[in-house]
Amino acid sequence: MNFANELVQWYQENKRDLPWRHTTDPYVIWLSEIILQQTRVEQGMPYFNRFLAHYPTVTDFANATEDDILKLWQGLGYYSRGRNMLKTAQLVQAQFNGKFPSAYEDLIKLKGIGDYTASAISSFAANEAHAVLDGNVFRVLARYFGINEPINSTKGIKQFKLLANDVLNRNQPSIHNQAMMEFGAMLCKPKNPACGTCPVRIGCEAFKTNATTYLPVKLKTVKVKERFFNYFLTFKNGEVLMNKRTGSDIWNGLYDLPLIESDDLLTISEILELEKTKIYFGSKVTVKEVYGLQKHVLTHQRLIIRFIWLENEPHFMEADWFYTNVENLKKLALPKIIFLFLTNFFKFENNSLFSI
Repeated sequence: MNFANELVQWYQENKRDLPWRHTTDPYVIWLSEIILQQTRVEQGMPYFNRFLAHYPTVTDFANATEDDILKLWQGLGYYSRGRNMLKTAQLVQAQFNGKFPSAYEDLIKLKGIGDYTASAISSFAANEAHAVLDGNVFRVLARYFGINEPINSTKGIKQFKLLANDVLNRNQPSIHNQAMMEFGAMLCKPKNPACGTCPVRIGCEAFKTNATTYLPVKLKTVKVKERFFNYFLTFKNGEVLMNKRTGSDIWNGLYDLPLIESDDLLTISEILELEKTKIYFGSKVTVKEVYGLQKHVLTHQRLIIRFIWLENEPHFMEADWFYTNVENLKKLALPKIIFLFLTNFFKFENNSLFSI
């Protein structure tokens, strides 16, 4: 049995009909690859279509503003990807005269493009012989060859990279890489893989040793941090007070409400007694309504969030705070938790004010 050939045959018979598979345009492939990182195809497809419609060329993308990109990206998460895409497009415009490169050596130099993305684009657009290693490929290789080395260890990454290049069909690298990725996404899934219909199960070490549940191995190195966000909702002349997030924290470049972060889960009385609360809103704060605690889980953080509606206007305004008409909210890129709260608060029907 030829492992690679079997997967290619399976792919040609079972592959999904996806729009980026009908082109060799490196710009379009780049859009799909970045948008689909850490994102299911079903979730990412509308974003891919939306971005391609708004920015049909890399020049169009390069001329966008960060606010434009983040608004289109809203709800997809990992917003640094969107910001890096804008920087990449601008670099391509400046260094490659608006022609998106397809060669690995050019791609790897661009912002936000690492070995995986450069390998994928160069393979799919120019049929260069670079093996692609994403989560799906790691899983397929670990199970088929019975590899216990952690996929996120230095030794493991090197081992899997060598193996991926060793099994790569150098005559058809584009189809081979897509077959490996599709096989992992559709059949050799993380949970409940379809071993019963797998065309290569006879040679699969994990199938023979009943180890599919345990492979691939991944080191758990990141501790989830818990944070407590106390958001304040306040109005002036019918306009709502908003904040633009800056710096290196989460949601950089997006818009939320005035925020006081606390070290622990506090009562409303304790929040109102905080020094920051008094600096912002004075010592006599009138609470109109409090909205129950919500949890918002990010990759390495768990946010415990409370929304507090005040009758007070602030005594002190941070530099990034500003009042805006409610209608203007549709132009702002909001973190999902803020988007959902404001949609419900203002009773926007079918998110109409937030349609893109």
